[in-house]
Amino acid sequence: MNLVDEIQALESEMRDWRHHLHAHPETAFEEAATAVFVAEHLRSFGLEVHAGIARTGVVGVLRNGTGAGAIGLRADLDALHVHEASGVSYQSRHPGRMHACGHDGHTAMLLGAAKALAKRRSFDGTIYFVFQPAEENEGGGRVMVEEGLFDRFPMEAVYGLHNWPRKALGTFATRTGPLMGAYDIFEIVVTGKGGHAAMPYVTRDPMLFAAHMINALQTIVARNLHPQDAGVVSVTQVHGGDTWNVIPEQVVLRGTVRTFRQEVQDLIEQRIRGLAAGVASTFEMAATVRYERRYPATVNTAEETDHAVRAARAVVGEARVETDPVPELGSEDFAFMLQAKRGCYVWMGTGEGEGTVNVHNPRYDFNDRALAIGGSYWVTLAEQQLPAGAVRRAA
Repeated sequence: MNLVDEIQALESEMRDWRHHLHAHPETAFEEAATAVFVAEHLRSFGLEVHAGIARTGVVGVLRNGTGAGAIGLRADLDALHVHEASGVSYQSRHPGRMHACGHDGHTAMLLGAAKALAKRRSFDGTIYFVFQPAEENEGGGRVMVEEGLFDRFPMEAVYGLHNWPRKALGTFATRTGPLMGAYDIFEIVVTGKGGHAAMPYVTRDPMLFAAHMINALQTIVARNLHPQDAGVVSVTQVHGGDTWNVIPEQVVLRGTVRTFRQEVQDLIEQRIRGLAAGVASTFEMAATVRYERRYPATVNTAEETDHAVRAARAVVGEARVETDPVPELGSEDFAFMLQAKRGCYVWMGTGEGEGTVNVHNPRYDFNDRALAIGGSYWVTLAEQQLPAGAVRRAA
């Protein structure tokens, strides 16, 4: 393990930052106190700070030397709507909100890298530290791009990172091309004819539609996709009826679709609409479909993936960096940044055996032992991409 000296010296401070953020979680586009915390620390390190981007986003700017090169390093700020059950001493003080995905750790690591790089001055160019709001469900990355992130801060490439409890602490994994899937949602509303549950023959029972439709949706992947393509269609909500003896007038089905390729995304949307219309017609009902494309697939560019791999290997060693992991159909709104700019997203292992709790679990807590590894990765990546050359280090 080749950890950066300045990052190692900051390890306890990064831990304190993370514990503070963990105790005060804020969810999508509500990260006001978190943004203030980040901005104040960046200013104290001597960075130029821009706040209020995508409402609660923050960008810190660090320049050194005369080089024109520029890169962006991104962390996410928001927590989840989860009731925490971790039992840690710094447990969430905001009931129903929790840093259950480790964004507190991501923020602390990037703050540590900003402080270390401001001290080391071993690079030539500009580093943009992007602290993004609303990664969970609400697309803060998309909003940042739409509000001109890359126009205001003209970086050549952008890099992201996520802790990964399913991989061992001290490892990294990434790949060229799709690493994580696109995330779409659908809502199917079917209207039949309600009535007495004892007299279904005078109704048009929408529950019948729901039963057939849930089964029909599972045929899309099984009977429409090539075996080499990936797709997941999941019904996650069924809403209908209020009492025991009444057949309802209406039933609502909701769910998600996960894919890697737009062609597959298009096919699944088309089949959902077609099946809904066909099943509804079969039972003499009317169905409407709302389909929203929330997050695109997270697709890494080749050159930037090579850069990320080189930096990770420099920190943890070649044998501990996986370069062809199996992609996951979970989603990440860093994808919007990768649609607009070259870059790479990596998974950083934080797991320590079978007892490791995965993200989005009420008992999850970011592994503090990973802070120095992630901070060292960021510093190493920045200094490799913007080599100092003859730039003299600050005393």
